[in-house]
Amino acid sequence: MGWGAIALGLPLLVVGLWLSWAELTAVGAVAMAAVLVALVTTLGRLPHGVRLDLADRRVRVGERAFGGVVVTAPQRRTRAIGLELQVGHGRAELDVPPLAPGAVHEELFAVPTHRRAVVTVGPVRAVRADPLGLAVRRVTATGAQELYVHPRIVMLTGADAGLLRDLEGGSTRDLSDADLAFHALRDYVVGDDRRSIHWRTTARRGVLTVKQYEDTRRTQTAVAMSTDPRDYARDEEDLELAVGVLASLGVQVMSEEHPLAVLAGTNRVRTTGRRPFLDDCSALALTPDGSGTSLLGRRVAREVPDVTLAFLVTGSEPTDADLRAAARHVPEGTRTLAIGCRPGAEVRVRTLRGLSLVQLGALDDLPRALRLAARA
Repeated sequence: MGWGAIALGLPLLVVGLWLSWAELTAVGAVAMAAVLVALVTTLGRLPHGVRLDLADRRVRVGERAFGGVVVTAPQRRTRAIGLELQVGHGRAELDVPPLAPGAVHEELFAVPTHRRAVVTVGPVRAVRADPLGLAVRRVTATGAQELYVHPRIVMLTGADAGLLRDLEGGSTRDLSDADLAFHALRDYVVGDDRRSIHWRTTARRGVLTVKQYEDTRRTQTAVAMSTDPRDYARDEEDLELAVGVLASLGVQVMSEEHPLAVLAGTNRVRTTGRRPFLDDCSALALTPDGSGTSLLGRRVAREVPDVTLAFLVTGSEPTDADLRAAARHVPEGTRTLAIGCRPGAEVRVRTLRGLSLVQLGALDDLPRALRLAARA
């Protein structure tokens, strides 16, 4: 309206003065005067103190997230003001009534959390406008805060976590002179540790004989998830199930205090603690340049070469042949589970030579799928 008043009033004022036409001059002058008064009305600093408070910056999908905008009046009476609160891509309008000197007014709000996301809450802006609505001025009063809506997870305990536990470690094909898994006896070589000599065999053979062991290592788990949109038939539904699987596996491995690497998106997901891990899970999204199913095995081999247990998580589009092809690039000897997330499908597990192909239709079916894979 302000720009319209200028576009109408300025030409009328100029033409009226040029033609000495009093009526046009008066209309143009009134329009321009109204715009000038509106601009003056919006000038000045915001006298109020404004604070943005979030009750909890981390919630799960479906939990209510509450916050408040606290407005404090200065040591004088203030007139009513309007505030705008940015929430994600939306905006809420808040009305603050006139306040007595030093009074405090709080406006409460709730943030929708029906889906996993990182929601930017704020900034809060004060809106100053003239009564005619010709000029509006927005003054930023607070900064922005991030609200993390964590994915839903299922807890894996007891038999459900059988695949994720390895208290004594697994044997490898590497040989050493000191470990837990005995492999064989061999002749003594200069430089061998004398503590490894097997004296009974030495006495029987008359030749120094030492013990040789297979190296063992604790489970190194890798969870790799596809972020290529072509792997997900129903983008949002498939993706949420895949992220729920990734988050549930990651939380369980961290609770067992085993080494963990999570590969999703362009960077590694942080595994330094449950909170930063779930924060990163909240931000996972499909991207055109994301790693597809065919690249998951290669990425695990490149970034986690000492992996012993690998989970390849993807959407509903890849076939069993695609999953087998992806798993071929995982380092030899690695126990691998390729999980295709197909919402609504029945649980199906097929295992062959250390590779389990899992079809998962709901997050609540994950414990059962892991039990079936562990028995195979």
